Amino acid sequence: MEMQAFLPYLLPLLLLPVSLYLVSFIRKKGSDDLKNIPPGSKGWPMLGENMEFALLGPQKFVKDRMEKYSPDVFRTSLLGEKMAIFCGAQGNKFLFMNDNKLLTSWWPQSMKKALLFPEFIESNLKEVSALKRSFHHDILKPEALKQYIPVMDALAREHMDSDWKLGSVVKVVPLSKKYTFELACKLFLSVVDPEEIKKLSDPFTLVTNGMFSVPIDLPGTAYNRAIKGGAMVREELMRIIKQRRKELIESNDNEGRDLLSKMLLVRDEDGVLLSEMEISNNIIGLLVASFETTSSAVTAVMNYLAELPHVYEEVLKEQMEVARSKGPDELLAWEDIEKMKYSWNVARESLRLTPPAQGAFRETTTDVTYAGFTIPKGWKNPKYFPEPEKFDPSRFEGSGPASYTFVPFGGGPRMCPGKEYARLEVLVFMHNVVRRFKLEKAIPNEKIVFYASPTPVYGLPVHLHPHKK
Repeated sequence: MEMQAFLPYLLPLLLLPVSLYLVSFIRKKGSDDLKNIPPGSKGWPMLGENMEFALLGPQKFVKDRMEKYSPDVFRTSLLGEKMAIFCGAQGNKFLFMNDNKLLTSWWPQSMKKALLFPEFIESNLKEVSALKRSFHHDILKPEALKQYIPVMDALAREHMDSDWKLGSVVKVVPLSKKYTFELACKLFLSVVDPEEIKKLSDPFTLVTNGMFSVPIDLPGTAYNRAIKGGAMVREELMRIIKQRRKELIESNDNEGRDLLSKMLLVRDEDGVLLSEMEISNNIIGLLVASFETTSSAVTAVMNYLAELPHVYEEVLKEQMEVARSKGPDELLAWEDIEKMKYSWNVARESLRLTPPAQGAFRETTTDVTYAGFTIPKGWKNPKYFPEPEKFDPSRFEGSGPASYTFVPFGGGPRMCPGKEYARLEVLVFMHNVVRRFKLEKAIPNEKIVFYASPTPVYGLPVHLHPHKK
């Protein structure tokens, strides 16, 4: 089963031998050998080190190269791009402190080709968004998110009633993806019909499964499916956006009931309304951030709760105190979330050990010197954090870890505006699972594989046991 899962990623290896000499020659001609660039490897021509990254997993991939080349920074080639990987707290600090100075946000060409309209593939991310960053902060700040909590809780209860049956074995991965995607559709687009959601979720899954694979668009590859899935997602979003624009004009609505409506009414920095393509770009960006990474975070938390009974018991104690303070049908509110301090420490420790986003991309705007090496202009920089392996939620008590050592939501001026949204979604889901079930892993040592995010190879099946009286 594991080899079958990798076949779409390995297929390009069988299709490239004739082109390797030419590609190698072209790459040498444009090399940066004259500069004091960081030590490392370019990997295979065209393929780079994609396969090593996928087979080893991000943590071992980085650890091995830190030991071989440099504990500070090393070079590699991933997703068809020359990259420098900055390591540890000092690397994180350097990147965050120089964001929008020496570095700028960036997506690999392969990702843009899968996610965006062809007209935007050569554009920078600011042009793709066409929105002020303050807009995302305004719609995702705690005050705005408070109204989302009852909606999150109601949907989580529906999912528990329909998909999580006491005494059964359920697979956490597909169920967490289903919940997070349905929630995003409901909150961002007011789309609640299962068939309408399926028109977005099925092709979107193709995109997330393939956009980090070897970026070769040939039939049968995961990347080819990602390209096709992206086109289907954009087509469906354009239909929804056009229909909503028509409704807003007919109703003379100047406020908007959801994120999509607000985007249709907001103006860019020049006072111009966003085009339908620009709105689609923004919605896709939010779906990527809220779907794949949040469902992976939920899966990681469930994995540790099922694996560590002593941690589960402390979470259960806290969540039952919250439940006892509520009426039988009363939905969660902001005040309840604020009481879930140990649960959030458990979630953060899960994120530390199994980070859902394996890196964040930056591009140098000029030659940059770091740790005695030069990172040439135009090179890209994903951030990683090498972690110890002990699961210990208490490390987040008090002032928590040292600065720049725990950065699942980024830092500096590019701190992820969806941090609070993710916190609410994870805690609401934890509350609904833990107060209903005792979890037990069906496959104790299930292997984790890495696609867009770390994924248990069999979907993390767990037994749902009743609580002891």
